[in-house]
Amino acid sequence: MVNDKLDAPVQTVAPLARRNRLSPLHPAYKWCLAALLFAIGALNYADRTAIAAVFPLLRAELGASDLALAATGSLFLWSYALGSPLAGILADRVSRSALIFWSLTLWSLATFAAGLVTATWQLLAARVFLGLAECAYLPAALALLADYHGPETRATAMGLHNAGLNFGLVMGGLAAGYLGEHFGWRPGFLLLGAGGLALAAFARWFLRDAAPAVAQERALVADSLSAVLRVPSYLVILGEAGLIAVGTWMFLNWLPLYFNEVHHLSLAGAGFSGTFLLQAPALVGVTAGGYLSDRVAGRQPHRRMLIMSLAYFCAGPCLLAFLGQPPLAAVSAGLFGYGLFRSLGSCNEVPVICDLLPPRLRSTAIGLMNTLNTLAGGAGIFLAALLKKDFGLAGLFGGTSVLLAGSTLLALFGYRFCIRKDLARRWNES
Repeated sequence: MVNDKLDAPVQTVAPLARRNRLSPLHPAYKWCLAALLFAIGALNYADRTAIAAVFPLLRAELGASDLALAATGSLFLWSYALGSPLAGILADRVSRSALIFWSLTLWSLATFAAGLVTATWQLLAARVFLGLAECAYLPAALALLADYHGPETRATAMGLHNAGLNFGLVMGGLAAGYLGEHFGWRPGFLLLGAGGLALAAFARWFLRDAAPAVAQERALVADSLSAVLRVPSYLVILGEAGLIAVGTWMFLNWLPLYFNEVHHLSLAGAGFSGTFLLQAPALVGVTAGGYLSDRVAGRQPHRRMLIMSLAYFCAGPCLLAFLGQPPLAAVSAGLFGYGLFRSLGSCNEVPVICDLLPPRLRSTAIGLMNTLNTLAGGAGIFLAALLKKDFGLAGLFGGTSVLLAGSTLLALFGYRFCIRKDLARRWNES
């Protein structure tokens, strides 16, 4: 059990906000912050995944092969992974609000540039830049939320933020598919990029860091990494999250094409179905899951890992709906169940990290987790491209149930053997 006083939200001691700006001292600020990060997070995921909805158009105009289409996802994720460790370390040492602003600005420029390319290699270069720009966002944003929200509201706030990520996936795929059918694939990227630059201007005005105390005891980078990696429960989180990421990114990159090729949906319909059937239940899952996590585990945080294991156990069998030659209704039902239960589990990952680690190490830990997730996700996308002809996308999707079983076992192991000891150690060190 964690002492709430040791992990209370950091209270800002900065000067009062400028005229007409809500002060960070105001009780409503932390929820306004969550609302703004909901919007920024939605754009973050819309920009990275909208491209999957226009794969057929990229084939026709740019002559992109299946491997090139896979590379739009894999290169993005691998460049994201390359920058994530540094992004996490920086977010524990410099202004988190400034990192959010610059990340949003740069990834919006990359998205806008993607709408102007004339060759496949230019598109891939834009995707690499997008990954390097986006990787700075999540460690800074989640740590900033944790600075303002204590254990009693933290998972709820992070659940709202995760809902924004899932909302962005749905709207990005729908908008890109609809605009692609009616106006070509470029306008979607141009509009997303321009919208991001406008949102960045507002974020620059509104966002404020918590107290300078967040930066206290800034250890050497090697010491920070060592401190994080010595926590067994954190290593469990890395393992189960990496397995989940392989399947998650395989779906995000290839599901719209599956609906277009196998069920013959239009680009808009495939883009919508390929995101909505996963992300609509996930939006419910992360929102309700964050609240459930705070209610069930707020005073006994070790229970968060038990919630994870139970949710993943329920998610795995849902993917068996892809096997054989299932009708669209059966696939839709399976995706709905998978999206709901997977999100109920994964929304506990960052709250567990915040329970286990002090504020000065949280962004570093989140950055490392993002590195592993994106490396694994990129490998999953590329592997699916290689195996697509032999097993079909349906067979690959159904096979990811094995990954859910692995995540279930890891989470159960962490709950049984690690989490209580690690939380007690945090108590004693504090």
